Amino acid sequence: MAENVKATGISSQTHSDEFAKLSMFEKISYGAGDLAQNLIFGTIGSMLLFYLTTVDGISAAVGATIFLVVRWVNVFWDPFVGAWIDKRNPKSGKYRPYLLWFGIPLTVLSAMLFLPIPAVHGNVLYAFLSYLATAMVYSLVNIPYGSLNASMTRDSDEISSLTTVRMTEANIGNLMVYTFLPLFIQLVSPDKVTKDIGLFGIHLDLGNYASRAAGPAYFKVMSIYMIIGFCLLMLTYFGVKERVVATKEETENVKYSDLITEFKRNRPLRILGLFFLIGFTFMFFGNTVWAFYTQYNIGHAEWMGSIGLIGSIPGIFLVFLWPKLKKVFGKKGFFYFFLALFIVGSLILWVWSFPQFKNSIALGYVGRFIQQWGITSATGYMWSMVPEVVTYGEYTSHRRSAALINSLMGLFFKIGLALGGIIPGYINAAVGFDGNKATQSAGALNGIVISMIWLPIALALVGMWVMSRYPLTDADVNKMNHELAAQRQKQKL
Repeated sequence: MAENVKATGISSQTHSDEFAKLSMFEKISYGAGDLAQNLIFGTIGSMLLFYLTTVDGISAAVGATIFLVVRWVNVFWDPFVGAWIDKRNPKSGKYRPYLLWFGIPLTVLSAMLFLPIPAVHGNVLYAFLSYLATAMVYSLVNIPYGSLNASMTRDSDEISSLTTVRMTEANIGNLMVYTFLPLFIQLVSPDKVTKDIGLFGIHLDLGNYASRAAGPAYFKVMSIYMIIGFCLLMLTYFGVKERVVATKEETENVKYSDLITEFKRNRPLRILGLFFLIGFTFMFFGNTVWAFYTQYNIGHAEWMGSIGLIGSIPGIFLVFLWPKLKKVFGKKGFFYFFLALFIVGSLILWVWSFPQFKNSIALGYVGRFIQQWGITSATGYMWSMVPEVVTYGEYTSHRRSAALINSLMGLFFKIGLALGGIIPGYINAAVGFDGNKATQSAGALNGIVISMIWLPIALALVGMWVMSRYPLTDADVNKMNHELAAQRQKQKL
């Protein structure tokens, strides 16, 4: 490959810059942004619907409708943000400054979603407007952050390594959100009862986090998470360097209509975007319904923390296997393997809900471990494919529209996030779920199983088929990157 680079006329300086080898500190600094966004916005995806329909007293149908409307606004907002960012070149970097400018309002708005004062309790307008504002500001952080991934280096091996590090940190964020967040809220909530949390015989005094009185507990814990998240965003801001960005001419020519043009001509973008949508839909199905499933179908909400802890192990400690498994199975086979694991884990969790197995925490451990290993790997590794979609767009159109493409990916991600919250909410409403009741009807319990098990399995199968249509190989991407670097070098001479 080095001989090919020299033959195309790429200087050592160009190779050093655009094909930079990233330091571990820079990789960790970038990954801190994923950890930050999980702490700030992941809390919303995991707990907001549960909070609105239990603590805040809003009906399941209204809560789902709030999610629906906000996500439809994002359909139009995100592409506008992507084009707006691509058209500008702030002095301190093309993408980095937005983490600083909008990190503070994002932190404040996210905490305000859980404001525990009587004036906003059960207020649908407040819930809608606060969520809408938070989602719109989140786009101004998430889109430039995602664009940084493609601007740090063209080296595909470095991007793969960067993805491994960032997903490790992202999954630490998942651990903090999906495992410790409910536990921390229960620890601060009133009406405490001593319970065995299912981990090494540990007993803790846990409160009822599904009652109105738990409102202040949510706000306290969420506020701490938001502050930590902002500090991590600042680590990303100060710790990474942008090396591969659009030229001045490319920046000046960016138009909002490029969104449609790029989507039409960039087939890898369309396929990967559809996989993003499907993958994050069934991922957030599980994240949204997990609290309902353990609370009502299993009857052991106190086990959420310990089972979530076991489920987080693959996403933190087994991520290093991704490059090795990719070599064994190939790019597409990697996704087939882990989506199959997700299905197996989901079926084990379904068996766990049988009356004779509800008190068997071992089934919860095994099912959640396998399920999470599958979903975190499939939805984690696909982020490494976004830079190659950006490269394909640059190669075919001679424009590097990283923010625009990331806004589209972010849009698919957010639609998936929304559907993962909206559909379970409407299913709950259709089957008679009542958040004011300690126990639910058989129909309501079946609705939760549909959202937690069967719909995600069906979507995982669809995701396998979608990924089978993805056209780019690693050899294709390497060829395009080196030709593009050579063209840039000639332009400088």
